[in-house]
Amino acid sequence: MKKLVAGFVSLALLAAFAPRALAADEKASATGTWKWSFTMGDQTREVTLKLKQDGEKLTGALLGRNNQETAIQDGTVKDGEVSFTVVREFNNQKMTSKYKGKLEGDTIKGSIETERNGQTNKRDWEAKRVKE
Repeated sequence: MKKLVAGFVSLALLAAFAPRALAADEKASATGTWKWSFTMGDQTREVTLKLKQDGEKLTGALLGRNNQETAIQDGTVKDGEVSFTVVREFNNQKMTSKYKGKLEGDTIKGSIETERNGQTNKRDWEAKRVKE
């Protein structure tokens, strides 16, 4: 009888805590469409990022001007930290941007480090997940 009661208690605990664990895993996922904007001079630009997480691997694309997609590279998600690289080319010159951020629910907040013509610039970014 004690084993039977212990079994029911174990099942009850599993039933009570499993949905919370699953919900936490879902919130920790970077999969989805993300948007943010930034100002450059007197222009404000909106950016869209589409991500897919598979374990610690992160793939996706950044949509730039005219919805031109640029695939992300070296994408990872580990312990809530998101990182990836985007390499774009303008006028035959490469521009590499390294994104790093902390994933918290429907927000990724961090920094972008961009290298262009030997110069490195760093700025903050905060993306919000688009509800679909």
